[in-house]
Amino acid sequence: MSGVYDERPWLARYAEGEPGDITPRYGDMISVLEDTCERFPESVALTYFDTEISYRELDGLADALAAHLAERGVGGGDRVALYLQNIPQFGIALLASWKIGAIVVPLNPMYRSHELTTILADAQPAAIVSSEDGWHDVLAAVLAERSVPVVLTTSELDFAGSGTAAPLRNSARRRPEETDDLVETVRAREGSEPQRARLHPDDVALLTYTSGTGGAPKGATNTHRNISFNAQAFTQRADAVGGGIVALAPLFHITGLVCQLGAVLALGGRLDLLYRFEPDTVLEVLRRRRPQYMIGPSTAYVALLDHPSASAEDFASFEQVYSGGAPLPAALVERFRSRFGLYIRNGYGLTETTATATSVPPHLEAPVDEATGTISVGIPTFNCVLRVVDDDGRDLPVGSTGEIVVEGPMVVPAYWNSPERTEEGIPRGRLRTGDVGFMDEGGWFYVVDRKKDMINASGFKVWPREVEDVLYGHPAVREVAVVGAPDAYRGETVKAYVSLVSGGRATEAELTQHCKQQLAAYKYPREIVLVDELPKTATGKILRRRLREEASDE
Repeated sequence: MSGVYDERPWLARYAEGEPGDITPRYGDMISVLEDTCERFPESVALTYFDTEISYRELDGLADALAAHLAERGVGGGDRVALYLQNIPQFGIALLASWKIGAIVVPLNPMYRSHELTTILADAQPAAIVSSEDGWHDVLAAVLAERSVPVVLTTSELDFAGSGTAAPLRNSARRRPEETDDLVETVRAREGSEPQRARLHPDDVALLTYTSGTGGAPKGATNTHRNISFNAQAFTQRADAVGGGIVALAPLFHITGLVCQLGAVLALGGRLDLLYRFEPDTVLEVLRRRRPQYMIGPSTAYVALLDHPSASAEDFASFEQVYSGGAPLPAALVERFRSRFGLYIRNGYGLTETTATATSVPPHLEAPVDEATGTISVGIPTFNCVLRVVDDDGRDLPVGSTGEIVVEGPMVVPAYWNSPERTEEGIPRGRLRTGDVGFMDEGGWFYVVDRKKDMINASGFKVWPREVEDVLYGHPAVREVAVVGAPDAYRGETVKAYVSLVSGGRATEAELTQHCKQQLAAYKYPREIVLVDELPKTATGKILRRRLREEASDE
């Protein structure tokens, strides 16, 4: 007997005539690329400051690098690690690796020796492509203890053209003598056509490592089916944005890789690369390229809102704006709409769901839960089922709060070399996300918080997100992080770290009173700390973990 989640009540929210399930045309992204190159060979695939790269050129550059990797012995199932920012070389190396059947391991450029040593020991790459700075600053020392057969380095100045874009003004070439130069290597093999690997949809395409907050990082095995499904599913609702996507999210993160690069490859659209996120640079590209779509963490939208010169005209070309990778406060959605005239549509996904699991369809706006002020993360995407379960994995009724479980063609089959973690986290193909939430009567899902972030104050559960959403409702508040702090009487107490908007004025007492008026007595922050900036990951997530550690040390 099927339950409420099996009946998929969210399908009633789909656009008229839109199917609940789709069958993508291709099972791997190289087939998607070949199709796009055949249809739009001279269309611009990537821009990078003054440079435009067509699909024909991108395919040729990837072929040349694939030929080099194959000549050096890299092949099917081997791992190729990428230690790069948002530059064209990321896309070239990614596609080159897939052409020969290799598995790409995206590495966060902010990783230092400990993280890199741990991940490289697990992934055992046959090749690494690194920025010159990354090589000199970190990677050379790490690889002195671990041999990798093939190492290529490249500069963010390559492909940038003759301009002096703000993020590159302090850059300089630092070419290592002991590595191959990626651009020279590719140019030397121009016109090469390596034998294309036979890719199966269930072959691993990406080995993406989670943050490891609960222990050592886990390598999620994103298959070609996972990636191509979500990239092609994007085209079902995003035909209008084939003209241009601005890369707010980093490509080493699953959101940027699938919802930006994968999406433009499937659409035959254009991806505007910025090296890394800086509000000035984003606005410059918006004015110059006039993109139609962007997706990024809520912190990126906060930064754009806080920029004094940003105007509605800068965003006039946009068809859709989405948030992903970090919680989205309802108050931020309304502030962004009020100033720029654009509604930010929420989304939800994880590394293990290959980015998108839920989203707000283009014809709808997300409801806000009256009890908590939390905005919905949307409804499940095509072919996807979400459940809310209890600690024993049993489905909970509509409106009940429990752990969110995801199943569908976007869920990874396993963790790399870890059958125990796979059985624990993805039993029978159902991903236990560790996120707590609920589904309403209309099939809309809400994420309350992470299980591990719950605060236990005198036996009462306090979800930090609820307190954060209330604080975001204060007009002077820019960003918020709420954590549990040790308390001799309550066990834990609620502590908030708050940064204010430019020119904003608010005292700790005023913010506390703001919370008291809207929250139960055990929920409002007993301590508020005003800070200039909150710590964040490279993907824009606020580092609650670091703040919890700070609160525990005080």
